[in-house]
Amino acid sequence: MIPIALKGLDIVAASKSGTGKTAAYILPILDKLNKTINIKNRVLRGLILVPTRELADQVSKSISLYGEFLKIKHTKIQGGISKSLQLEKLDTGIDLIVATPGRLKSFIEDDKIDISSINIIVLDEADTMLKEDMGFIDTVEFLLSQCSYKRQIMMFSATISQNIKKLAKEFLQNPVTVEVSNRRDTVTLIDHKAYKIDQRDKVKLIRKIITSNEYKQILIFVNTKQSANELYENLKDLNIKVIHGDIEYQERSKSIKNFKNGSLQALIATDIAGRGIDIKSLPCVINYELPEKTDDFTHRVGRTGRANNRGEVVSILTTLDYNHFTKIERDLRLNIKREVYEGFELKDRQPRQKQMKKKSLSQKKGKKEKKPAPKTGAKSKKTTKRDPNRNFRR
Repeated sequence: MIPIALKGLDIVAASKSGTGKTAAYILPILDKLNKTINIKNRVLRGLILVPTRELADQVSKSISLYGEFLKIKHTKIQGGISKSLQLEKLDTGIDLIVATPGRLKSFIEDDKIDISSINIIVLDEADTMLKEDMGFIDTVEFLLSQCSYKRQIMMFSATISQNIKKLAKEFLQNPVTVEVSNRRDTVTLIDHKAYKIDQRDKVKLIRKIITSNEYKQILIFVNTKQSANELYENLKDLNIKVIHGDIEYQERSKSIKNFKNGSLQALIATDIAGRGIDIKSLPCVINYELPEKTDDFTHRVGRTGRANNRGEVVSILTTLDYNHFTKIERDLRLNIKREVYEGFELKDRQPRQKQMKKKSLSQKKGKKEKKPAPKTGAKSKKTTKRDPNRNFRR
């Protein structure tokens, strides 16, 4: 991956979360910028676009770490931070920016920044940024159109969606596709559990898991802000916080910081807010609600089992989740045993589920099975042509 980036080729790259995507693009960028840097007359040449403020913080810290002994200057352009402070930093001369699409577009439209000199562009978590419900597709297209015509574009994500392919076709020149691992691969460092539970007992089960102290830290995923707030209200007497889009940026950052340093045991998050959480040894992720798409399940799973540390994913299933969970298993080629947590015996009526028939080896290889030959044990009746004169009497 890094040698391809150093050659200046456009790239569409996919790999599981926690496999070093950030380093794979930051190191080549720093190397290229460092070779042509002009300290007395800095020119903005690098742009890293990310979908969330949390991820902007994470990427910015990585740049500071990897470029500690270089003279490259970078800054963040994102919501939640004073615009005037960001503009002051830009006026000092910057080589590289990490930005969320909305704030950067706002600066361009207000003539506060010119990005026409940018010739190295990265779209991190591109699959998230280009989701229809995120509303960033048009903004990203606008930003790419404002950069230098001669540029290198690198798109990174855990999965390659149709929107990524569409954008790549429009803006990238003969991109190299790099897939470190297929999205269906099973991470061997991650153990999966699935607990069947009655709907009315879901909160009780989460409380039980948290208070059992089986896990030092737990990241709990829900689908909506409303679900996050409702679950938090039921658990706020515990050492727990919640993060989603309506929580103030400073409060979200503080909660994530406390979660990372271990002073906070559990964190409730929606998918987008959870993308910026990078903890090398996070022991457990809980799916309080199953995500609608398998790709989101993959991203959730990727929060644990990072940097060669073991992790566990627990999915909480009511009767309404069984079929959807089976589909996720099929998509990811997983086979997760459904269990009942001790003390939470099921009372809801359980639906009958279709058992998946095991395929023969020839079926797995795509070969058609031959029909069995007819039995040869029984004698077949011999038919002879009837002589029409046989019964004729003279």
